[in-house]
Amino acid sequence: MKKKGKKENSLRVLLPVHVFFPGHIYGTETYTLELARSLRRLGHEASILTAVPWGEEGPGALLTSYVYDDFPVHVIDLNGMPNRRFKDTYYRPELKPLFRKVLGEVRPDLVHVTHLINHTGSLLEAVGESRIPAVATLTDFFGFCFNNKLEAHDGSLCLGPDRFSSNCLACYLRRAGAFPLRRAVKPWIRRDRFVAGVSRLLPFLIQVPGLSRGALAGHVLDVTARKNTLRHLYGTYRALIAPTEFLYRAYGDNGFYPERLRKIHFGISQELVRGFDRPRKNGGGPVRFGYIGQITAHKGVDLLVDAFLRLGTKNATLTVYGPGDQDRPYMDALRKAADGAKGVSFRDPFPPKDLTERLAGFDVLVIPSRWYENSPLVLLYGLATRTPVVVTDVEGMNEFVRYGENGFTFRKNDRDHLTAVLRKFTDDPRWVEILSRNASYRKDVEDHAREVVAVYESVLRGGRS
Repeated sequence: MKKKGKKENSLRVLLPVHVFFPGHIYGTETYTLELARSLRRLGHEASILTAVPWGEEGPGALLTSYVYDDFPVHVIDLNGMPNRRFKDTYYRPELKPLFRKVLGEVRPDLVHVTHLINHTGSLLEAVGESRIPAVATLTDFFGFCFNNKLEAHDGSLCLGPDRFSSNCLACYLRRAGAFPLRRAVKPWIRRDRFVAGVSRLLPFLIQVPGLSRGALAGHVLDVTARKNTLRHLYGTYRALIAPTEFLYRAYGDNGFYPERLRKIHFGISQELVRGFDRPRKNGGGPVRFGYIGQITAHKGVDLLVDAFLRLGTKNATLTVYGPGDQDRPYMDALRKAADGAKGVSFRDPFPPKDLTERLAGFDVLVIPSRWYENSPLVLLYGLATRTPVVVTDVEGMNEFVRYGENGFTFRKNDRDHLTAVLRKFTDDPRWVEILSRNASYRKDVEDHAREVVAVYESVLRGGRS
C-alpha cells in the first residue's frame, strides 16, 4: 500500500548507526551517509537514527533531531542513561519506547542497521515487535565480540566465544574496572596466564552455593549470555550483508544465520576519485608515507611511527592525519616518540570530500591495524587513487592486496617486519611506480546500493537474503 507523501515504488528506509556526522566522520558513518545518498539518487527516501555516547557532549534532551545533507537525523542522547551493568552494552530494554517513537514518526518500509552499538539489541526487539522488515550491514564483530574487534585479552586475534565464553570473560576481567575480583587481583591482572586461568574457572565457580546469586554471578552471566542473547535478536534480520569474505565466514561460523548472509563488497564514490586516479611516478624526492584514520592503539599508529623512525633515512616523510584528542595519552606518546625527528608530521582530520586529494599527496598509504579490519574505506579509496598500500596481513584487508602487485602486507604487530617493508620503498623508490600501475578499485557506491536494494526487494517479497 502506497504511503502518503511517497513517490510510487520508492522505499522509506531508516538507517540506524551508532554515531553520525558531523561529529563523527569515520568508516561506518561514511558508509551510512553514502548509502543514504545513493538510495536518494535511486529514488528512495532515507533517514538516520543515531546516538550520542555517554560522556560526549550532546543536546541534553533524550530524543532530538536535526538535518544533515537534507536527511532527517534522529538522535538519542545517552548521557541521561549511563550503563549500570555490562548487559546494558548489548541489551537495553528501557530504550525501546524511544525506538518505537522514532519508528512511529518515520514509518519505514524497512530498517537497515549499519551499527548496533549504542542502540543495542533492544532496537531489533522493537523493530521485530513493529513487524518492520530489517536487514543489516555487518561492519564489525559486534554480534559475538564485545570489543567488536575479535582481539583476545592477550592481544592475539580471536575467532569468537569458546564453549563457556571463558575467552570473553578473560577480556572482561582484563578490561572492566567494575568486575568484583579486579581490585583483589590487581597485582596479577596483567599476567595473561592468570587471567586465562581465572576466566576458565568462573563459569563453574558461580555455581557454588552462596555465589550463584551474588554480584560475581551477575557479571559472569552478563558476559556469558551475550552471544546467545544477540544471536536470538539477530533473528529479526531477514538478511545480513557482509562486505568481506572474512566477515561472511566469521558470522556464519559463529552460528549467525548463514543462510541469510550475503557478501556484497563496499562501493566508493568514483566521482570523488575522478582526476586523482593517475599512476604515481617517483620524481626523485623523498618517499611520502601516510596514514589516515583514528589515532588509537588498535589502529597500530605507534607501530607505523616507530617503524618509520627505525628507517633512519632522510629520503622519506610520514604524515599522520587523525584526531589528536581521541586518546590523548596515546597521542602524547606518539608525539614524544617523534619529537625532534625530521619528516614526521601530525595533522588534524579533514572533510571527507578532501580524502582523494590527501591520498594523492602520498606515495604509500599504510594501514597498520592490530585487528582484522573490515574492508576499510580508506583502503578502497587508496587503491582507487592508484596509491600503493601497506597493510597488516589479516583477513578483512589482505583479500584486497596482492603482495608485490598493488601493495605489501606485514605480520601483525611486527615492527621489524613493517620497517623492512617500508625500507623496500626507500631503498628502491621504483616500487611506488610499479605498485601504482596495478592499484585499482572500480566499484561505485551506487553499484553497491543497487545490490542492497535488490536485497531489500527480496526481503519485502517475503524471501530471505
